[in-house]
Amino acid sequence: MQKRSLGALSVSALGLGCMGMSQSYGEADEAESLATIHLALDAGVTFLDTADMYGPFTNERLVGKAIAERRDEVVLATKFGNERRPDGSWIGINGQPAYVRASCEASLQRLGVDHIDLYYQHRVDTTVPVEDTWGAMAELVAAGKVRHLGISEAAPATIRRAHATHPMSAIQSEYSLFTRDPEDGVLDTARELGIGFVAYSPLGRGFLSGAITSPDQFGPDDFRRHSPRFQGENFTKNLDVVDRVGQLARDKGVTPSQLALAWVLAQGDDIVPIPGTKRRRFLTENIGALDVTLSPEELASLEAVAPKGAASGDRYPAEHMSRVNV
Repeated sequence: MQKRSLGALSVSALGLGCMGMSQSYGEADEAESLATIHLALDAGVTFLDTADMYGPFTNERLVGKAIAERRDEVVLATKFGNERRPDGSWIGINGQPAYVRASCEASLQRLGVDHIDLYYQHRVDTTVPVEDTWGAMAELVAAGKVRHLGISEAAPATIRRAHATHPMSAIQSEYSLFTRDPEDGVLDTARELGIGFVAYSPLGRGFLSGAITSPDQFGPDDFRRHSPRFQGENFTKNLDVVDRVGQLARDKGVTPSQLALAWVLAQGDDIVPIPGTKRRRFLTENIGALDVTLSPEELASLEAVAPKGAASGDRYPAEHMSRVNV
């Protein structure tokens, strides 16, 4: 397995996002999810991504169960900051130092581990100075409970303030052919400061796989039913982009997912995509993207059919959009 660096942290060049195993994308299947994580580890995909809010709380337990006998193989990332009740209802974003400490202890217990390799502030609490939140996170590093720190969906100024409080290893934000927001300052900031970048939803929440042709494919509890990009005229326009990307994939003899992932990988050796899946067959397909090399001409062709801003509609509903790039 190829390796990439997130600051001082070495990880597999492709990670595995585990959220969908517990929420947002239809019915859970624990047996298949566990088998998918084990297959990932067997293939060298050892960078696993979860968060306390996924489930909520159940995804960390699932990941902990999967890695119980293989902890030494895993670079384990989890997050705090999106506060939810056990029934899934939303409380708010919390960056209070006491909450940081309590969240870490709870995650360690659910995961069944004595340390977290990469601990992210999942969303920025605008009511708490980021220096206060990161001061508490730095204490966790000093105590040996956390090895490296990261932040998700933060604006450049926030990244700089957090990094000045304690060195940051990774920034995690949505990044794909459909979501190019990090190119507006975040990637430049990361590179200036020597911080790695973790790209979540690198397949545009499955849209870029080419497998989605109608909103009717989504179950009643599927997040995408409420996502602007998957609704009405936006869906039709985005499907046209996906079709053009799919034609380039066919011309190259790879799947649309592999082409979309190869594009993210080609944006820099400091970028690590973490496509999420809960099925082994999609995991195997995604790993194949590591063998796809894109020439300058092929990258230009992708830019022509899916330029920055090509996606129609916001990536989240309005309320959620207010919590990103903060």
